[in-house]
Amino acid sequence: MLHAQVTGTSEAVDDLFARFGAAALARQATADDTPTLWVAPEQLLEVLAHLKPRFPMLLDLFGIDERHRQHKPTAAGDFTVVYHLLNLAHPDEIRVKVAVADGGSGVPSAAGIWPNANWYERETWDMFGIEFSGHPNLRRILLPPTWEGHPLRKEHPARATEMPPFSLDDDKQAMEQEALRFVPEQWGMARATDDAQFMFLNLGPNHPSVHGVFRIALQLDGEVIVDAVPDIGYHHRGAEKMAERQSWHSFIPYTDRIDYLAGVMNNHAYVLAVEKLAGIEVPERARVIRIMLAELFRICSHLVFYGTFAQDVGQMSPVFYMFADRERLFGIIEAITGGRMHPAWFRIGGVAQDLPRGWQRLVREFIDFLPARLDHYQAMAMDNSILKQRTVGIGSYSVAEALEWGITGPALRAAGMDFDLRRDRPYGGYEQFEFEVPVGHRGDAYDRAAVRVEEIRQSLRIVRQCLDNMPEGPYKSEHHLTTPPPKERTLQDIETLIHHFLHVSWGPVIPAGEASFPIEATKGINNYHLVSDGGTTSYRTRIRTPSFPALQQIPLISRGLMIADLIAIIASIDFVMADVDR
Repeated sequence: MLHAQVTGTSEAVDDLFARFGAAALARQATADDTPTLWVAPEQLLEVLAHLKPRFPMLLDLFGIDERHRQHKPTAAGDFTVVYHLLNLAHPDEIRVKVAVADGGSGVPSAAGIWPNANWYERETWDMFGIEFSGHPNLRRILLPPTWEGHPLRKEHPARATEMPPFSLDDDKQAMEQEALRFVPEQWGMARATDDAQFMFLNLGPNHPSVHGVFRIALQLDGEVIVDAVPDIGYHHRGAEKMAERQSWHSFIPYTDRIDYLAGVMNNHAYVLAVEKLAGIEVPERARVIRIMLAELFRICSHLVFYGTFAQDVGQMSPVFYMFADRERLFGIIEAITGGRMHPAWFRIGGVAQDLPRGWQRLVREFIDFLPARLDHYQAMAMDNSILKQRTVGIGSYSVAEALEWGITGPALRAAGMDFDLRRDRPYGGYEQFEFEVPVGHRGDAYDRAAVRVEEIRQSLRIVRQCLDNMPEGPYKSEHHLTTPPPKERTLQDIETLIHHFLHVSWGPVIPAGEASFPIEATKGINNYHLVSDGGTTSYRTRIRTPSFPALQQIPLISRGLMIADLIAIIASIDFVMADVDR
């Protein structure tokens, strides 16, 4: 995680108290030691604007329904809005919270300070019904416009069986159809100017070049893009709501389906956050095994990106080669974990099993085999003149713009920001590894691809170090809250068998508190913010994904370009819709 106790953050907190006074601010202790301050709604924008120069990125903005919480902070009201701010140049972070009364006036919109607050505030209103005064277009973003209620409020049912049977009579069907009518003005688009009429085109929501169930409403002047407004939510499954009814242990398989190309890397952020709440120390062998599997999945994900990126700009052959390499890698992952895309293999306190006999040979053969293939792909794809013509200078943005929009990971490094959580704020054992952080300089579609291609080579370096230096020892912590206990011990004494039964059936009781854990996922920073109320399930699970802000930035980097350029931009973003919609 970002170690928030660094000097910069302490200075920021002291500066806030000096500027606004102790009467305007309240501190909250958290399990992850991130400075967390409560402010009054009427002073919120002033505080956020004061913090903006020191924390240029709004990493996340989300709500919490506090009404049923037994161990809620003293300053909390019926609802809480949380602002998680980052400084990546001198890595530190801070959380700002504001209490909101049920049925009250809400809070002022922060979209004028950070543009990416726009979608986050829409999501918070969609899920909780919290109003953001001054928001430019506060309407549903993940749910249909006809949806009744706000699903992350505690009174909203979590299962379909708790709701009336679905029915669709003629009147309701007509209402639903009318709600789907495209009205440009509702999307912030004009139908015409004094000297031109615009054409409107739907790209998606089912189109191979939008990489999932995703829609972009295009406002066109001929073939030139005047505006491109993303429309998401078609893949929303309520993962954060599911977390409230699953035990801490049984939610692990659900995390695999967030960025469904990243496999156990999704598990990693989640279990690290739970371990932070519970105070669990993970054995060294388990830490290195986790890193090896996470980097193998980074390679898997980047191979999918590489092949589809080339395909979207007109090359058919590379995707077949790269998917063949990915299949070979899945065979190794299956031999180790028993699963392929979604093995759900990490556990609270370690991993599910120890490495099987023969794993070294499989891994070594693959990491010896792939570099030559990457050299071939470089000549076939990245050095191809047509691919360069389609992508160099297309969809560019600066580091400052990327930070404004919450862009992280390879897409941020492509603009020239030399930052990687694994190196600059190492977690889970990454401080032991040597690797380079690829950085671009144009922030265009080509550099976004080139950075990811080089990351494959760096992941191979990390995997080789895991292979050559795998420590001995247990693959799971002995801590009493790890789940489940090692199976071999359950056959030796009844106490461990009971422990196993209770933790798998009901889940461990995690101490009350809050903790975030961001990791460097395949597409950028993936952060789990967990709230425990001292029970066997999460009171609130917030999943911050890198794909969500990346799509919000599309209008900025596509205006004035051609439709074909938009396809290249979408190809270069590297997103999956489950990572966006959750």
